[in-house]
Amino acid sequence: MARGRKRKAGRRHPSGKLVQPGAAETQRETMATVLEARQRHYGVTARQARDERLGTALGRLAFGEVITTEQYAAGQKYAEIHHRHHAVLGWPMPFPASVTGILASDGVLGGAGTPPSRELVEKVRRHYGAVLDVLDQCDRDRLNAPGKAPSVLAYRLVCLDEDAGGWPQADLTNLAVVLDALADLFGITRDAHRKVLT
Repeated sequence: MARGRKRKAGRRHPSGKLVQPGAAETQRETMATVLEARQRHYGVTARQARDERLGTALGRLAFGEVITTEQYAAGQKYAEIHHRHHAVLGWPMPFPASVTGILASDGVLGGAGTPPSRELVEKVRRHYGAVLDVLDQCDRDRLNAPGKAPSVLAYRLVCLDEDAGGWPQADLTNLAVVLDALADLFGITRDAHRKVLT
């Protein structure tokens, strides 16, 4: 009778030690788990599960064609500006993993401990102020409309990554209004009438 714990399954070296998987193998296994979960949760095929948009609540609305491509791009830009503003000014941020990836590649998160330059702070404040003006205008325009305020819906969907699958039609309409206004602000739509942020 063998003593001790059971041997772990897996490939082994001639010495009997387990062979550690390489980074590529571990990444493949992780991706396979993600794809399997997406298929199970969202009822999509294996090919559709590879679509990056399924990784965020905003992207799932775009994937399901509830919002347009322009509205999706406006939501992504809003997320970038919102989180960059909070990161540069040192404000606390919500922590959905999907938005953190946007900023990691830009060096905003995990950067050096040096304070941001005055020019960067002013630019970030100017961009964030323009976005807040658009959100405020949408709230005023839809004051008597049914559903929640457009700015609240945009924040919940884009910044908090809250799933909008069960939202009523009135909320989805208000969301479309604010995303269209942001698309105009960012110059994403062809007939943009607002100044494009640079």
